[in-house]
Amino acid sequence: MEKAVNEGVHGEVRDEAGGVWSGSWVAERLGVELVGEDRLTDLLGLALRRNPKRAHLLVSNVLGKHVPQSPSVVYGQGVELGRRVRELLGDEEAGRAVVLGYAETATGLGHSVADGLGLAPYLHSTRRPVAGIAAAGGFEEAHSHATSHLLLPEDPALLTGDGPLVLVDDEFSTGNTVLNTVRDLHERYPRRRYVVVALVDMRSADDAGRLEGFAREIGARVDLVAAASGTVRLPEGVLEKGQELVARYEAESAAEGRTSAAAPSWPVAQFPAPPNSGVAIAADQEADPLGARGTARTAPTDPHPDDSRIDLQWPAGLPDGGRHGFTPAHRELLEYALPAMARRLADALPEGARRVHILGFEELMYAPLRLAHALERTTDVEVRYSTTTRSPVLAVDDPGYAIRTRLAFPAHDDPADGPGERYAYNVAGAGFDAVVVVVDSAGDTPALHAPDGLLARLAAHTPRVLLAVIPSYVPERPSMLPEPLRGPAFSSYAPEEVGWLLRDLSDVTLEAPTEEREEAIQSGGAHYAESLPVEYQPSERYQELFHAALDDSAARIAQATGVVTETVLAECGPRPVLVSLARAGTPVGILMRRWARHRHGLDLPHYAVSIVRGRGIDANALRWLATHHDPRDVVFVDGWTGKGAITRELAQALEEFEKSDGITGFSPEIAVLADPGSCVRTYGTREDFLIPSACLNSTVSGLISRTVLRADLVGPHDFHGAKFYRELAGTDVSVTFLDAVSARFPEVEDAACAQAKELLAADRSPTWEGWAAVERICEEYGIHDVNLVKPGVGETTRVLLRRVPWKILARAGAGSDLDHVRLLAEQRGVPVEETAELPYTCVGLIHPKYTRGATGADGKAVSL
Repeated sequence: MEKAVNEGVHGEVRDEAGGVWSGSWVAERLGVELVGEDRLTDLLGLALRRNPKRAHLLVSNVLGKHVPQSPSVVYGQGVELGRRVRELLGDEEAGRAVVLGYAETATGLGHSVADGLGLAPYLHSTRRPVAGIAAAGGFEEAHSHATSHLLLPEDPALLTGDGPLVLVDDEFSTGNTVLNTVRDLHERYPRRRYVVVALVDMRSADDAGRLEGFAREIGARVDLVAAASGTVRLPEGVLEKGQELVARYEAESAAEGRTSAAAPSWPVAQFPAPPNSGVAIAADQEADPLGARGTARTAPTDPHPDDSRIDLQWPAGLPDGGRHGFTPAHRELLEYALPAMARRLADALPEGARRVHILGFEELMYAPLRLAHALERTTDVEVRYSTTTRSPVLAVDDPGYAIRTRLAFPAHDDPADGPGERYAYNVAGAGFDAVVVVVDSAGDTPALHAPDGLLARLAAHTPRVLLAVIPSYVPERPSMLPEPLRGPAFSSYAPEEVGWLLRDLSDVTLEAPTEEREEAIQSGGAHYAESLPVEYQPSERYQELFHAALDDSAARIAQATGVVTETVLAECGPRPVLVSLARAGTPVGILMRRWARHRHGLDLPHYAVSIVRGRGIDANALRWLATHHDPRDVVFVDGWTGKGAITRELAQALEEFEKSDGITGFSPEIAVLADPGSCVRTYGTREDFLIPSACLNSTVSGLISRTVLRADLVGPHDFHGAKFYRELAGTDVSVTFLDAVSARFPEVEDAACAQAKELLAADRSPTWEGWAAVERICEEYGIHDVNLVKPGVGETTRVLLRRVPWKILARAGAGSDLDHVRLLAEQRGVPVEETAELPYTCVGLIHPKYTRGATGADGKAVSL
């Protein structure tokens, strides 16, 4: 039965212990109500914050963020939730689970849940980019003051497994953050099951229904585990009223220049600043007018400044947290080292200290919590724990308000979003005999030791401030990536034609029947890049069609090659580095290289790299390119555009790479032979015609497979993988195709150069006509996923060769360009529908509700 824990807005509302509930001040002034289980008031208080999206803040009493709490209570809450998840999943699924926590508030809670779950590896999102570490995903937190979350696992297998993903946050209010996370991750790394864990579930009934509907939409199971549940009732106009209240209290405090109730004032301790910082702590620090108590005095000369630092002797190789992943092996190492580190903490405390506070640092919550917990268990000292935070909250010194005091200080970890204030709540005036500040080495900067820094602020409110620094863990990267693979050892192309920035997986069995792959992909059980289709071996009739198409289109392809190459040379300089997107882009990249040599005598470098829809471009390949070439010279090359999905994928991937590695200069523009979708600026033609290299798979692409990205085969420091089908050499026409086209260069040279000149003077802005057409087709045919619509001759051919086709849409009057499509459709029992209004020559539709046996329109899988 629901219970309003703050009935009305008059008088004091007391908790079950008879004290004043720390949410009553806000409830009385704004009419905010918590409705739900009795223990909500034990778990939550209320405060106001400076946030344009949400005025009130639910302040957890057991999270260890804003409210100092016994570390046994904080750690116990997370461990208990983890045990409940283990009971829900059962031992077998729990053994395959991965736990993901949210920055910054739930990093420690998520880690504690992972401990309770058992042997689950742990990862938390972060707002701190790390140079050299590519993001494996990201999402937005809509109501937060700092929204962007990055996922930076050292080992991508943390996200690519098929076990349950357990997502942990401190509160589950609307569900938007979880939906954003699951949407992003499910697109990249689909799973069958997710478990959402929170200290409190505060969703409305409508929000609860949204989560259930979303689970049905993605075809996965989503469970919820929470310590307590309820909801927040907000009166109309509460946001504006709350903002006015915050503004009034801040203005009054600033005008009066006052602090909260009096508290002892202590000398400012001297801390040795980091090497070469040149920082000394000055005197007369003014306390924060919004709640900090006391005024700092002149700092005495400290003859033993190093006494203020605690050498924990943190184990080498042990991560400071889950920013890049924390494995069961790491947990075992931490458990072994904790008792000795707790002893070093205890030995450093001032003699006679009875109340000690361990203060963590923003996302660094778990390590300080475990240190505090170990200290609490092994000494008689009363230990409290909390961490600093980015979140700006109003402080009001009232027993009915959750944030009694506030210390403000400058950020001290050189944050990516620039300088700003950070806060420590409810520490000032709490009567601690000592405060131990625990930061990672990235936060041990001159700003930490500055006259207005955190250490000086704290020194005004406690007799002793100690500092423990944990080494910031940065995943190791190999000093040298492997050199490109080249023919004849890898591919049937000559070694100078292309260097493959790929890992050779030729000895690994990756092929699966088309029907099995399609069922796994559409059910969310596998990503298309985790396996390969069985290579299609063309019949004699189909081979005849290929050679006839090549004879008919060689001159047209040669002219388009000339146009796109001349455009690239004119706009990108005389020495571009061609980087084709394997594998459809590779024959085009070789042809462009041959044109540059034929027309200009240039010997352009050419490489092939992997890009995977939903997972981005190979970041290690980008790192290799940036090491060996100027990124500004790189031109990405592909065969053709369909609806522009790869164009968008490349732009997003390069943006993430720039943030993660700090390497700039790569352009997201793609040069293509044909742009029927009007998705790019640099192209040879926008006609949708047959490019014979689209008719076949590896036997027209140097005998190289489509690229593969699977965590058990491709490590964090490997290039994406691919296979070399040496056994298909007897049917290889890769060089035949290239020679037939390049032989036509002389006859089309003048026309190509003239056309390129015209294009350079014209408006080539993409219209995204193809994307709009795909959306219309989806609506007309009731297809829920645009990825099941493959526009253009090349993409339609791929559907018939690799996927489970449903039907083919052909533009009325299309001629010989579709002969091979009609033949493949006949072999697979797929109908071809002619339509008058189609911007492409044809469009292939993948079966939208595939189960085995629904291969073609007649439900039969036809052997090729």
